[in-house]
Amino acid sequence: MAASSLEIGPAGIRVARTIEILRTERGLAQRELAARVTALGRPMSNTMLSRVERAQRRCDIDDLVVIAEALLVSPLVLLQGPSAA
Repeated sequence: MAASSLEIGPAGIRVARTIEILRTERGLAQRELAARVTALGRPMSNTMLSRVERAQRRCDIDDLVVIAEALLVSPLVLLQGPSAA
Protein backbone atom coordinates (compact mmCIF):
# COMPACT_ATOMS: atom_id res chain seq x y z
CA MET A 1 0.00 0.00 0.00
CA ALA A 2 1.34 3.45 -0.93
CA ALA A 3 1.89 5.90 1.89
CA SER A 4 -0.38 8.92 1.78
CA SER A 5 0.97 12.34 2.62
CA LEU A 6 -0.09 13.85 5.90
CA GLU A 7 -2.33 16.87 5.84
CA ILE A 8 -0.66 20.12 6.86
CA GLY A 9 -2.31 21.36 10.02
CA PRO A 10 -2.76 24.81 11.55
CA ALA A 11 0.79 25.00 12.92
CA GLY A 12 2.25 24.08 9.53
CA ILE A 13 0.12 26.69 7.79
CA ARG A 14 1.18 29.32 10.36
CA VAL A 15 4.85 28.43 9.78
CA ALA A 16 4.37 28.69 6.01
CA ARG A 17 2.76 32.13 6.27
CA THR A 18 5.38 33.35 8.72
CA ILE A 19 8.26 32.27 6.48
CA GLU A 20 6.74 34.17 3.55
CA ILE A 21 6.02 37.28 5.64
CA LEU A 22 9.51 37.42 7.16
CA ARG A 23 11.16 36.71 3.81
CA THR A 24 9.32 39.56 2.10
CA GLU A 25 9.88 41.93 5.05
CA ARG A 26 13.59 41.30 4.62
CA GLY A 27 13.40 41.96 0.88
CA LEU A 28 14.49 38.46 -0.05
CA ALA A 29 13.36 36.60 -3.14
CA GLN A 30 12.58 32.92 -2.69
CA ARG A 31 15.73 32.14 -4.64
CA GLU A 32 17.82 34.20 -2.20
CA LEU A 33 16.37 32.56 0.90
CA ALA A 34 16.73 29.11 -0.63
CA ALA A 35 20.39 29.92 -1.38
CA ARG A 36 20.92 30.99 2.25
CA VAL A 37 19.35 27.77 3.49
CA THR A 38 21.51 25.74 1.12
CA ALA A 39 24.65 27.62 2.24
CA LEU A 40 23.79 26.65 5.82
CA GLY A 41 23.94 22.98 4.82
CA ARG A 42 20.30 22.15 4.07
CA PRO A 43 19.95 21.95 0.26
CA MET A 44 16.75 23.70 -0.84
CA SER A 45 15.63 24.96 -4.22
CA ASN A 46 13.39 27.97 -4.67
CA THR A 47 10.70 25.54 -5.88
CA MET A 48 10.90 23.64 -2.59
CA LEU A 49 10.69 26.90 -0.64
CA SER A 50 7.73 28.04 -2.73
CA ARG A 51 5.91 24.81 -1.94
CA VAL A 52 6.67 25.23 1.78
CA GLU A 53 5.32 28.81 1.72
CA ARG A 54 2.14 27.68 -0.05
CA ALA A 55 1.71 24.83 2.46
CA GLN A 56 2.03 22.29 -0.35
CA ARG A 57 5.15 20.76 1.19
CA ARG A 58 5.66 19.90 4.83
CA CYS A 59 8.35 21.86 6.63
CA ASP A 60 10.17 19.28 8.73
CA ILE A 61 12.07 20.21 11.88
CA ASP A 62 15.42 20.37 10.08
CA ASP A 63 13.97 22.72 7.45
CA LEU A 64 12.38 24.84 10.18
CA VAL A 65 15.61 25.28 12.13
CA VAL A 66 17.72 26.20 9.09
CA ILE A 67 15.09 28.51 7.56
CA ALA A 68 14.84 30.31 10.91
CA GLU A 69 18.62 30.66 11.01
CA ALA A 70 18.64 32.01 7.44
CA LEU A 71 15.96 34.55 8.42
CA LEU A 72 17.89 35.47 11.60
CA VAL A 73 15.06 34.50 13.94
CA SER A 74 14.44 31.78 16.49
CA PRO A 75 12.59 28.69 15.25
CA LEU A 76 10.01 29.60 17.89
CA VAL A 77 9.17 32.75 15.91
CA LEU A 78 8.25 30.61 12.91
CA LEU A 79 6.03 28.45 15.10
CA GLN A 80 4.33 31.35 16.90
CA GLY A 81 3.73 33.56 13.90
CA PRO A 82 4.95 36.92 12.58
CA SER A 83 3.84 38.92 15.63
CA ALA A 84 6.52 37.07 17.64
CA ALA A 85 9.33 38.48 15.47
